Amino acid sequence: MISIKRWVWAFWTLVVPICIASLYGPLAYRHLTVLGVLRRMKQTPLANPGDIAIIQDTIHCEDLHYHQLSQSIFTACEDTVTTRFSWFPPVAVLDDPAIVDETQGSIHVISLETLKSRRLNLKGFNSPFVTHGIDVIADPASVDESAVFIFAVNHVPNTQHIKTQTCTTDGSVRDTHHQKSDSRVEIFHHILGSDSAHHIRTIRHSLITTPNDIIAVGPTNFFVTNDHYYREGLMRQVEDLYFGAKWSNIIHIQLDNNMGAEPGIGAGINASVALSRLHNNNGLGRGPLFNELLIGSAVSGRLHIAQLPGDAGREIEIVESIDMDSTIDNPTYFSDPFANSTYDASGYVVGGFARAIDIPRNVRDPLGKDGVMIWHVKRKQQTNGAMNEPANGRWEKRLLFEDDGERIRSASTALLVAIDPQLENGDRKAWLFLTGPWSENMISVKVNI
Repeated sequence: MISIKRWVWAFWTLVVPICIASLYGPLAYRHLTVLGVLRRMKQTPLANPGDIAIIQDTIHCEDLHYHQLSQSIFTACEDTVTTRFSWFPPVAVLDDPAIVDETQGSIHVISLETLKSRRLNLKGFNSPFVTHGIDVIADPASVDESAVFIFAVNHVPNTQHIKTQTCTTDGSVRDTHHQKSDSRVEIFHHILGSDSAHHIRTIRHSLITTPNDIIAVGPTNFFVTNDHYYREGLMRQVEDLYFGAKWSNIIHIQLDNNMGAEPGIGAGINASVALSRLHNNNGLGRGPLFNELLIGSAVSGRLHIAQLPGDAGREIEIVESIDMDSTIDNPTYFSDPFANSTYDASGYVVGGFARAIDIPRNVRDPLGKDGVMIWHVKRKQQTNGAMNEPANGRWEKRLLFEDDGERIRSASTALLVAIDPQLENGDRKAWLFLTGPWSENMISVKVNI
């Protein structure tokens, strides 16, 4: 009897813990790594003071889009340092909806030649503009691609929620069933080189619940991510921290017509779920192929490479997923214009937080420090048996840049613009543009590629 008890004791004290550790240890370690729990924030040293530039008047710009034809970068900015710490639904900051009436975000165009930011006058648009993800596509009807459509997420407060708040007997406020945010998508039309963008229409639909980023495939056809199922509360925290909470999705929107002056924000909209069962899918980007879609699962630090459907009724197909060692957000693709037979720097660029574990503590703190990590991901040259390797073994992942929050606070988007090697004594370098939801200014850094 004693020996049996000893075997039972040994089983529960030794065998079971070892089995649990072998099963869940790697998963726990990955959580700790991606969230930066054990990470100390660092600064990438710069060779020269001129290797970094601060782009003024780019306050809290979350997304970037490189427009090669005009040699410019489009972004949407909050334009004030106060709004985001009181009202920013993407991180469940829903404290003061009235603050959005004090200022209006805007769309900026940044010249790569001068590194000057220019705000566009938003004609025909008087709504609050709480900026987030954007996309820019050529107007197919324009001559020589001289005009573009700009799609932008807008996190306005829900006026019905504000109006129907009721007071209790003790004078406190009790919320009703109405959601606090009434997020939607705005569409603008812009003539390249001009100082304005004309508002085309607002898109609101019941399937667009927690929009984050957009990929447009035409003036009346786009995809938008819902980054969470829960908008706030305990279950939203569970959704963030449990990587198996694959409750977010991508919505496909097809418009009957987007050129009407006032078509109604819910009129002529056909919406469907294009991809589901993703964990915290945030940013979208374009890959090197015309039908390649990049998806960033932010908190779980996973870059998905997917294919857009050829038919409207089909879903997006994920082809491959790459695990990163930090959170990531809006992925971009760098096509190396100086590639040759000996070296090609083309690859994916993703940025995120060095210590995402600190985000809940910092989201309401204007003085908080959020470090950044920027990654360059290239496919390894194929060797014998390479196709049988695990997906992550086929990729070369290099840390391009990191900061402790002193030079830039937070990173959600990073993109590379190549420098002619003849200007750098034959060295392969590029300007890295990066920004984040709490960046007081966008920066550009010269990096080796």
